[in-house]
Amino acid sequence: MRTRLLCSIHFLAILLLFNVKSTLAVLFSNTGTSSYFGGNETDYQALLAFKTKITKDPRNVLSSWNDSLHFCEWEGVTCGRKHRRVTVLNLTSRGLVGSLAPYIGNLSFMRGIDLTNNTIGGKIHNEVGRLFRLQVLRLRNNSFHGEIPANLSHCSDLKDLRIGYNNLLGSIPMEFASLSKLVLFSANNNNLMGGIPPFIGNLSSLQKLSLANNVLEGQIPNALGQLRSLDFLALGGNKLSGLIPPSLYNLSSLTTFSLPENELSGSLPTDLFLTLHHLQWFQIFSNQFTGSLPASLTNASELHVFQIEGNNFSGKVSINFGGLQLLDAIFMEGNNLGSGDANELDFIKSLVNCSRLHYLILMGNQFKGMLPNVLGNLPTQLKYFMISYNLIFGEIPSGIGNLTNMLHFGIDYNKFTGTIPSDISNLQKLQRLFLNNNKLFGRLPTTLGNLSSVSDMHFENNRLQGTIPSSIGKCKNLNLLNLSQNNLSGPIPKKLFAISSLSISLNLARNILIGSLPLEVGNLVHLVELDLSENKLSGEIPSSLSSCTSLEYLYMEGNFFHGVIPTSLSSSRGIQVMDFSRNNLSGQIPNFLGELALNILNLSFNDFEGEVPTKGVFANASTLSFVGNNRLCGGILKLKLPRCLTKEKKKMKWPLAIKILVSMACVILAVTTVSFFLFYWHKNRRKETTSGSYLRKSLVKVSYQMLLKATDGFSTANLIGVGSFGSVYKGILGEDGSIVAIKVLNLQRKGASRSFISECETLKNIRHRNLVKIITCCSSVDFHGKRPTDSMFDGGLNLHNYASIACPNHVLEIADPKLLNNNDEVTGNHNCTPTNRTNERLISMVKLGLACSMELPQERWDISKAISELQLVRDILLGARI
Repeated sequence: MRTRLLCSIHFLAILLLFNVKSTLAVLFSNTGTSSYFGGNETDYQALLAFKTKITKDPRNVLSSWNDSLHFCEWEGVTCGRKHRRVTVLNLTSRGLVGSLAPYIGNLSFMRGIDLTNNTIGGKIHNEVGRLFRLQVLRLRNNSFHGEIPANLSHCSDLKDLRIGYNNLLGSIPMEFASLSKLVLFSANNNNLMGGIPPFIGNLSSLQKLSLANNVLEGQIPNALGQLRSLDFLALGGNKLSGLIPPSLYNLSSLTTFSLPENELSGSLPTDLFLTLHHLQWFQIFSNQFTGSLPASLTNASELHVFQIEGNNFSGKVSINFGGLQLLDAIFMEGNNLGSGDANELDFIKSLVNCSRLHYLILMGNQFKGMLPNVLGNLPTQLKYFMISYNLIFGEIPSGIGNLTNMLHFGIDYNKFTGTIPSDISNLQKLQRLFLNNNKLFGRLPTTLGNLSSVSDMHFENNRLQGTIPSSIGKCKNLNLLNLSQNNLSGPIPKKLFAISSLSISLNLARNILIGSLPLEVGNLVHLVELDLSENKLSGEIPSSLSSCTSLEYLYMEGNFFHGVIPTSLSSSRGIQVMDFSRNNLSGQIPNFLGELALNILNLSFNDFEGEVPTKGVFANASTLSFVGNNRLCGGILKLKLPRCLTKEKKKMKWPLAIKILVSMACVILAVTTVSFFLFYWHKNRRKETTSGSYLRKSLVKVSYQMLLKATDGFSTANLIGVGSFGSVYKGILGEDGSIVAIKVLNLQRKGASRSFISECETLKNIRHRNLVKIITCCSSVDFHGKRPTDSMFDGGLNLHNYASIACPNHVLEIADPKLLNNNDEVTGNHNCTPTNRTNERLISMVKLGLACSMELPQERWDISKAISELQLVRDILLGARI
């Protein structure tokens, strides 16, 4: 209300300024200057003294105040034609800073001083009272302090005295009673105290009186009713009390009647506007008036503004506003108006003819009934329509989209039903929309995105259904969106988080929203409050939430969020309230929460575990809630949580039996693990053996002798080619006469083996009809091995052939006699002749040696068969017959 009053008084001050016609304008028109140098030295020195008191001159206004010009030609100075004396000093709105020099009282021919809108401070010196010719003194909107000089009353010709918007204090001097020529007296917006002096009623020439926004108290003097020429009366913003003197209602010249923000009481006379029929401004808001509104208001044909808000007026509004063609604003909020009649809002119909109407404010009354259907026919100039906090029911009338200049539309806290009209999206200049706290149902209009200028949208506490329209994402100027306490369902549209202008609040609480919180929530870097509580949202809390760097209030309770509190929230240094209660969050409570500026932290009814931190917000039990987390421990004592057991304490408290059981379990587990490892190792080993056996069986087994024979002793006639690492021969292999290519590696050449392996790897993975298939391989440097050095082996006889010839009849002849003697010692036979048993054992050993040294590999015994035969010989040798 104070702001509205200041705006109103500011307007009144401007009005006052332009209505004064007999002051400076007249003075300036009757004065002049001359170009020749000369004049009164007193005026010259007084002006220089004034200049020295100005400490800042941002526009260099006083730069011309020097000897190069006559002082009558200095900027802001006007002199009389006859005596060349200073008559007017006009330095309004020059940005000057300083104080007022007392030497200004030496300008004895001065008629007008205007220093309005500067920053000149200090006291208003008594010397100003010496200016007996002074008619105009304007010191408005500066920094003067102290009391109003009483000797200003010596300026008996004073007509215009404006000292408002300073820091003056004290009371209005009684000496001012002698200022009989005073036409305008403005001392508003100071710290004046005391009462309004009754002598003001004797200032018969007074036309404008403004004492608003001071600390004046007491009753309004009845004597003010004697000011028959008064057309402007502004006494608002004081502590005036009692009734308005009836004599004021007889001031038929009044155009402005402004008494707001006082403690005035009583009722308004029914014929008020019959006598004050020239009223343009009627302001009595924020008082204690009662009764009904005067029906004579219908006759106030010149009325522009009607402000009665903040009183106790009651009853039915039976006023026809149709004749008030100049009406601009109606402010009637905060009263008890209303009768309960079904048609008590019909007076709105008469406003259709008020083509200049911009404000219709009826909120905070007792109006009932339905809005008339003519709402869409109200003047298109209407900018503010506010009927909030009443008892109005029914549907929102159609045609609201016709009010295309609407800036603020508020019907909240009523009993409206039905759906939201789709043509509301035509209000493209709309800035604030209040539809909350009604009984509206149905879906949100999908065209809400057309409200491109809207900053605040309130839909909370209705019965709206369906999904949130993604078109809201087009509202690029939106600061606040409240959709809480409805029946909205579905996921939160990602486009909602594309509104980077959201800064005050995004409230989606108490709906049936599902799905996860999109990562795009991090785009709301200017958002202060985010409320998603009491929905069915799930998933993890997105780490991108930390990008909301302006976030102060975070409400996510009553959902199905799971997982841990993201560590990225540690960067949310400005957050004050955090509520994650009644979710499925788990893990430990992060220590970084204690480093945030939290005032309230609610983590109750989740599944947190472990130790509760003790720093920051955790140090004050009154700001915390952990109820329903049964696995928490530690924290400050006031939380009364169980102590956290350390590992050492747990070991000390374990019984011996538990230690033994745990040890046995560990041993069993270790044995089981090793057994499984050995089992799988043995299994894999068998697989490898089987694989190798299969590979060996699939390859043709050849000997070096066979290859030598196939190539005719590696004859040059069979040489196919020579490479870096070996030679290739043509050969005929086996009885079937297969023609093969035999590559002989030169292993003495470095890299031959590696080249051959690479070649085999490549050929193994490639199949082509023109590529040679690898049949087998043979590695043998010396086919015969090392031969005995006896002379009998010089003719090419080898050990295998030698043993083959002697077996079985002549085995004893090739055996070493020492072996025979050793054998007899073992068996206990001391005769010189070998026994049959010894002969049998030798035959068996020679046969075993022959079987294992066959020329062809495929003809040799398998090693397992050889081992079995050796074991049999051993058993025979030791007498263990089978």
